[in-house]
Amino acid sequence: MEHLLGQEWEIFPAGGATGEAFIAVNNDEKLFLKRNSSPFLAVLSAEGIVPKLIWTRRLENGDTITAQHWLDGRELTHEEMNEENVAHLLRKIHQSKPLLSMLKRLGKSPLLPDIMLENITNNLDLEIQSISSIQRALYFLQENLSLIECDDKVVCHCDVNHNNWMVTKENKLYLIDWDGAMIADPAIDLGILLNSYIPKDQWGSWLERYGVKLEPGLQLRMKWHVLAQLLISIQWHKRKSRLKEMDILLKNLESILE
Repeated sequence: MEHLLGQEWEIFPAGGATGEAFIAVNNDEKLFLKRNSSPFLAVLSAEGIVPKLIWTRRLENGDTITAQHWLDGRELTHEEMNEENVAHLLRKIHQSKPLLSMLKRLGKSPLLPDIMLENITNNLDLEIQSISSIQRALYFLQENLSLIECDDKVVCHCDVNHNNWMVTKENKLYLIDWDGAMIADPAIDLGILLNSYIPKDQWGSWLERYGVKLEPGLQLRMKWHVLAQLLISIQWHKRKSRLKEMDILLKNLESILE
């Protein structure tokens, strides 16, 4: 990769699960490099949702390398997730026609609740299925499946953790790490964000800043999708033998069911 930039550049791994991200440094200039990132990145950059894409180059082996401006900033705190700019940026993402068009061109189909529930049920091992709160959650998902239809399928980030919201020194907000993006009910992002960061008595005001009202139908859809995502995460942590994290998620599951 060094020959793309020149010998004056130093390149370091940027961490992450895939090992495909790097940091390139030349004096005061700093780039974020990624191998084989999705063409979706170009649209995210054009929409101002991720740091600006500078160039894309193809290697002799067919791999592509993208370079973005290094983000000189920090992740949001839990408390900052309640700020107006977070609601506005998420609304912008959910309303973006270019993002939706690109995901469709990349072959993404809408994530439908019945398919999601079938996949969850098939992937839960017997030990997880024997847990009382898991059984209650599955019952809730099945009983309410016909009530959560949503015609408004949008681009969802699907991992709106505060670690993925980055703000620069100039107060420019970005949402990064789009590997799990889906075409789905916006209640997926909204439910996860509100349940994780916003006191329940403030959900209405947060959603007003986002641009919708807290109605019973939206509440049901958010609860459905949060429970579904929790079941997926609980099984994933168990497979990774991350039992402490799994127990925390089980407690979250019980609190939502109550």
